[in-house]
Amino acid sequence: MGGAETVARLLEIDPGVKAVVSSGYGADQIVADYQAHGFSGCLRKPYHIEDLEKTITGLLCAQS
Repeated sequence: MGGAETVARLLEIDPGVKAVVSSGYGADQIVADYQAHGFSGCLRKPYHIEDLEKTITGLLCAQS
């Protein structure tokens, strides 16, 4: 099962789920339009731990 199918199933269980897609492929269609595929955030590889922290913090703060 790929990321798109996984997030679709998670959204069926919990429509409020926050999922982050991460890929190193520049031409990845899901990464290019991640919100249309049900993801809340995107991290392009390679990334630094600070990028991960910023993404996760942003998603958690958006829930408040």
